[in-house]
Amino acid sequence: MHFVPSKMFLTKGVGVHKYELRSFELALRDAGIEKCNLVHVSSILPPRCKIISRKQGEQLIQPGQITFAVTSRLSTNEPHRLIAASIGVAQPADEDQYGYLSEWYAYGQNEDQAGDFAEEIAASMLASTQGIEFNEDASWDEKEKAYKLSGKIVRTSNCTQTAMGNPQGLYTSVVAAGILIF
Repeated sequence: MHFVPSKMFLTKGVGVHKYELRSFELALRDAGIEKCNLVHVSSILPPRCKIISRKQGEQLIQPGQITFAVTSRLSTNEPHRLIAASIGVAQPADEDQYGYLSEWYAYGQNEDQAGDFAEEIAASMLASTQGIEFNEDASWDEKEKAYKLSGKIVRTSNCTQTAMGNPQGLYTSVVAAGILIF
């Protein structure tokens, strides 16, 4: 039996509650995936896996479904602490090749910073498997240009959720996920 997903959607959410687990559940609810039994998987975007919209993806999941996901999450109860969770995506030009997803979470990074970093990680992993030479110390803009000029990486993107810690010290949780659909 082959478990190779044919579709994937990206989603994100934030939740706030006095208990950390409840704040995480509320973040999952905000992301539209609270009804799933999530199984964390690593970072491969299968060949020919079509990325669909969140709206389309939510229609394909059912309550209680075992759902494979690449997930990133972070919580804080520190007032005003900036938190971020991000999924980076790197798709190869050849749709018969696999791509990469990355998980990134951080304190103190805004949406652009966390998203760019997650995207860079995914693209770097894909570039290394595609034989693309790049300078590890170059800026993300320079690397992205080199990747795209190679013709082997067609698209990079990210899905990022940020939030500021609740001013009253309630738990604040962020989640970003790539949900794999069979």
